[in-house]
Amino acid sequence: MTMNAKLTLTKMPTKFAPKLLATAVAATLFAFSGSAIAETTPKAKPVDSLQKLINDTENQKQSAATEKAKQADDNAELASDDADDFAIQAQVNNEIAEQNKDDVESGQAVAIATPNLDDGSIKSIENKDGKIYKTTNLSNYARAVNSAVWTPNMRRNTAMTVKMQALLDWNHASPGPIDGGWGMNSTKALANFQTMKGLPSTGKMNAATWSALTKNIDPNQPVLVEYTLTKDDVTTNFAQTPSGSEAKSKMKGLYYQNIKEMLGERFHMDVRYLEKLNKGKSFTEGETITVINVGTPLKAKINRVVADKATKTLYAYNGDKLVATYPTTVGSTATPSPTGTFKIVNKVKMPWYKSTVKSGDKKEVFMLPPGPNNPVGVVWMGLSKPSYGIHGSPVPEGISRQASAGCVRLTNWDVLEVYANIENGASVELK
Repeated sequence: MTMNAKLTLTKMPTKFAPKLLATAVAATLFAFSGSAIAETTPKAKPVDSLQKLINDTENQKQSAATEKAKQADDNAELASDDADDFAIQAQVNNEIAEQNKDDVESGQAVAIATPNLDDGSIKSIENKDGKIYKTTNLSNYARAVNSAVWTPNMRRNTAMTVKMQALLDWNHASPGPIDGGWGMNSTKALANFQTMKGLPSTGKMNAATWSALTKNIDPNQPVLVEYTLTKDDVTTNFAQTPSGSEAKSKMKGLYYQNIKEMLGERFHMDVRYLEKLNKGKSFTEGETITVINVGTPLKAKINRVVADKATKTLYAYNGDKLVATYPTTVGSTATPSPTGTFKIVNKVKMPWYKSTVKSGDKKEVFMLPPGPNNPVGVVWMGLSKPSYGIHGSPVPEGISRQASAGCVRLTNWDVLEVYANIENGASVELK
């Protein structure tokens, strides 16, 4: 490198020469520095439009691949959920079909004084002994359910579905067994809740509905919690329910068939969803499982109910105020419910059931003992029209899907809630 900057001195008085010399040197060095910088800094390359097009195309391909992978994951989750839903529905259909094959031609719930009656199933559902729940070791899925918040245009997912089902249950618009699948009873429950709150009854979530659902709920209240099984839980009376009235009549009680069935009813859960949450669990004393936090029971006087065959819903009122709704089965094509307005004339917990069976030209009568798997479940509320009433069910997953012998059938936990709040003499409209 050569330096071409010339040093020129202007003739000045002697006393000024050193200062001028210094200034000139500084200027020359500055010029040299600028020249050096200019020569050592790489020049910006011109934009290669072809390369830019290639880069942009690659970025678009990567974004498309990422979005495609995410969509595939979402589709896999939905397919898994749908497969679970189909499996659950198939099992429910089998249970309903098995129940419908029973030999009962007609029957009537009966209140019989029973010494030493085992009412453990009712205590289990009503949960009066103060169970303690924790959230310290929940799975990532359970934490996702608890933190789920609805937003417009969000994709369907089981976490949000379970959160919505629990919120409906807490607000006394029962969706039936909570199962993580958004089916007929969940859609009805959402529409019923909207009616309760004076909102358009669309059965679809929106901002106003979400606000109403969460308005009176502690934002920190968990949907899924941990529960540790106790000795009482595992030593409850369990027994397989036989087929046929004669075999059932020989049982000491029509108990829960296993601990999972009992826990499903206690925690308002479909048994298949309980199993899904607790894969690999043995359901033994001291074991911690994940369950639904069922919230606070209804505390509102019910003096009028309407059982609507078209919507398969029981509407509970205090005067003109709708305070709760429940999915229900109201009669069937073969045994339709009567139409009209009647009264509640008796309320019985843990009823017996008088089963009449036709055998050829003869009819036999069998008395079936109490229990959650009794044909009328754990509660019977008789109407002023003989042989008709509001009662529980041994197959909660079948509510709104199965037939009844003309009566109003609810899940065992829903019928206990009605029982706790309805008055004797309350009006019952069947329409």
